[in-house]
Amino acid sequence: MWSFFRSPPRPGAGGHSRVLFTLAECLPFAIALLVVGIELSPAHFLYTGPLLTATPALAAVTMGPKGTMWAAAAALAVSVTTATYNQAWGGQQVYTNLLALFLVSVASITTSSAARTRRESELSQVRRIAAAAQEVLLRPVPARLGPVRAASLYLAAETGAQIGGDLYEAVQTRYGVRMIVGDVRGKGLPAVRSAAAVLGAFREAVHYEEELVEVMNHCAAALRREGAVPGAVDQETRLEGFVTAIIVQVPDGPVVEVLNRGHPPPLVLRRGKAQALMPTGLLPPLGLEDFIIGPHGRAESYPFVPGDRLLLHTDGVIEARNHDNDFFALPEAMEAARARTPQEFLQQLHQELIRHTQGCLADDVAMIVADRLDEAGGEGGEGGEDEEGGRQVGVAAC
Repeated sequence: MWSFFRSPPRPGAGGHSRVLFTLAECLPFAIALLVVGIELSPAHFLYTGPLLTATPALAAVTMGPKGTMWAAAAALAVSVTTATYNQAWGGQQVYTNLLALFLVSVASITTSSAARTRRESELSQVRRIAAAAQEVLLRPVPARLGPVRAASLYLAAETGAQIGGDLYEAVQTRYGVRMIVGDVRGKGLPAVRSAAAVLGAFREAVHYEEELVEVMNHCAAALRREGAVPGAVDQETRLEGFVTAIIVQVPDGPVVEVLNRGHPPPLVLRRGKAQALMPTGLLPPLGLEDFIIGPHGRAESYPFVPGDRLLLHTDGVIEARNHDNDFFALPEAMEAARARTPQEFLQQLHQELIRHTQGCLADDVAMIVADRLDEAGGEGGEGGEDEEGGRQVGVAAC
């Protein structure tokens, strides 16, 4: 019965605070039971009216209007039952208690309703601000970029959040379509600052750096500068923080160039089979350049022909677990998806991911999908795509 009227747990509350909050919710009903015990015992001569009168007011502090109404109803039932059991009807004290209980209940329900309305208004405002910040940091991926059609998906693992530590971007440049997907170690504002620094450097460098490795170096330098700003990151992030990232370039030719810095490899879906574009050499994530011996790697080329579908993703996808502790089988989910457009494809992956985790993501999720088009601008003879429609944003958390 509790689930029908109890307030939702407050985001960010720790285990100790959550226990105290639950105990506070139970307090009005515990008082009602205490009054029943007193009134049905030889100690019924004790005056328990003020205790019952206080129960709706206590419920209004921790519960919503429905919970306050339940507490008021419980207090009224106890008052009527005990008055009948003790044959106290006709006395002025019973009617005074009922009148006081009625007045306090009305005031408590009104106050609780007003407080909930105010909280919902404040939450709506915060969500609008978060959505605006989301548009600035993770702006929509255009549905059409040169030789590819694209779409993106972002899921924040934290309840109520729209921005986390994952990042993505897709830009059309004179060198081809360039995309980045990354994952910042950690969560909270330091992760958002790191993601913003990397994205800002990427958006700047992709237009004038011919080599992908130089674009990646600009992102690494921006991350170092962000970590050097006093107060921007905590000590742990400064010492152990890093960003896994992958940069992809789709030129006019039937290839895709990939530069991977410690990130899960992208997947290509070709003729119904998904295969990973594994790098030949391993490079550490951004922020761990001290572990690189020699040159900072080079981009590797893979076939990417019309009809192929490329998926960039963060580890929040492949590391998502179900209740049996099984990882999400992304290649199989890609092969099972039956969608013509990138956006429909991501919607199906989204549904499968939520079904696998039962809506309980342990980490943020970011994905970009790109379909290689033929020279006529279509895939399998089809063209036509909306100018916008690249990004979907959702929240799925425990």
